[in-house]
Amino acid sequence: MTGTLSGKAALVTGGSRGIGAAIVRRLADEGAAVAFTYSAAEEPARALASQIESKGGRVLALRADSADPQAVRQAVDAAAQAFGGLHVLVNNAGILVHGLVDDYDIADFDRMVAVNVRAPFVAVQAVLRHMGEGGRIVNIGSVVADRIGFPGASVYGMTKGAVRSLTQGLARDLGPRGITVNAVEPGPTATDMAPQDGPLRDKLASAMALGRLGRDSEIAGMVAYLAGPDAGFVTGAGLTIDGGYLA
Repeated sequence: MTGTLSGKAALVTGGSRGIGAAIVRRLADEGAAVAFTYSAAEEPARALASQIESKGGRVLALRADSADPQAVRQAVDAAAQAFGGLHVLVNNAGILVHGLVDDYDIADFDRMVAVNVRAPFVAVQAVLRHMGEGGRIVNIGSVVADRIGFPGASVYGMTKGAVRSLTQGLARDLGPRGITVNAVEPGPTATDMAPQDGPLRDKLASAMALGRLGRDSEIAGMVAYLAGPDAGFVTGAGLTIDGGYLA
């Protein structure tokens, strides 16, 4: 495997399924050695690792709950130790718990903030021990930072708005070190959160200028660009990839 990321090492959090798995595959296809975390989906994680290894790639699957700061730190350190450093960090792990404000469970609120906001910050803190000039950090946000579009997603939208603000602040903090920090903000995409068929899919597709949901491979393509050499002057950006959902 040779490509734009040949000789680089990456860590993708929440990489066993959906958009995360597509990102892992794309970075590996571009030549990177890729570690990824997973929480409970052990079988998909093993299958993904086997798929990449069968194509000659270097891959490492790490079990880590993103709600646990120490587990996040240990995963970063394990990936860096296995690969001799890290050049790319993709904070992809995220959860969505729907609910209206009047009866929303505070435990769900706390877990959403822990996984969607605190974990990326902890991962960035940890990776800086292993990442030098030219490093790339990509946070996976969402278009709900701009438009919720449906009831019951206020907390999720809040967390993704925080991801965008965090991205901008980190870009300022880390720019002097030659490390870029950007957010990729997908619109409705065909994953576990947004099924590829049924009434929900039809409703979401009707809101898109292109009349369809996004593909996880398309999101991965934008991440690969930000991780690669052509994006060296892109930092602090929130790059929307939404099929015209916000148009």
